[in-house]
Amino acid sequence: MAKLLFVLTGADTWTLADGTRHPTGFWAEEFAVPYEAVKAAGHEVVVATPGGVVPTVDQGSLSPEVNGGQEGADERAAVLAASTELRHPVKLSEVDLADYAAVYYPGGHGPMEDLAVSAESGELLTAALRSGKPLAVVCHGPAAMLAAVGPDGTNTFAGYRLTGFTNAEERQGGLADKAKWLLQDRLVESGADFEEGEPWAPKVVVDRNLITGQNPASSAPLAQELLRALG
Repeated sequence: MAKLLFVLTGADTWTLADGTRHPTGFWAEEFAVPYEAVKAAGHEVVVATPGGVVPTVDQGSLSPEVNGGQEGADERAAVLAASTELRHPVKLSEVDLADYAAVYYPGGHGPMEDLAVSAESGELLTAALRSGKPLAVVCHGPAAMLAAVGPDGTNTFAGYRLTGFTNAEERQGGLADKAKWLLQDRLVESGADFEEGEPWAPKVVVDRNLITGQNPASSAPLAQELLRALG
């Protein structure tokens, strides 16, 4: 079947407005749910990170509270433990888009630390969008889009309908007042047509080959849209 590239943050902390470093990484559900879906469909997954560092899972994303109880948290952790791809990522700088049928960026606050300012990630996103291959991005993953800027300063995603983690969700999560910037604000400033759904409810927006999800709950429907796009 097809080979898919999962681009994960290499950051394990997120620098807040006061300079303190908030522990973070990638969000478990946003990796595990699409990973299981595409593997069940027979596809291959390759994980890439900046520098090829082994990605860190946000420990908060493995708590019973966000996984429907302890059993759900244990199942999520088991998927991560069984994923050999997570333990052997390739360097983002060495990725050749031609090798992959689709690209996927999960979230967690980590992308706001590194992928949001990564030129190599920005170039990959621009190439993926222009290639017509399915490009799926969820929750805080769209922070990476902020680095997809052309020589004239125009963002590659300007004019695209998309979604991501909202200001309302950041406020309800308790970190909006501590953040240097909010994702929704920055995406709007970049020229994107941001679509906001109800906090914490699944929402997926498809515009051409771009598939975006608002929050962790959007991971499953986003994965299904990605599989549909792959045919």
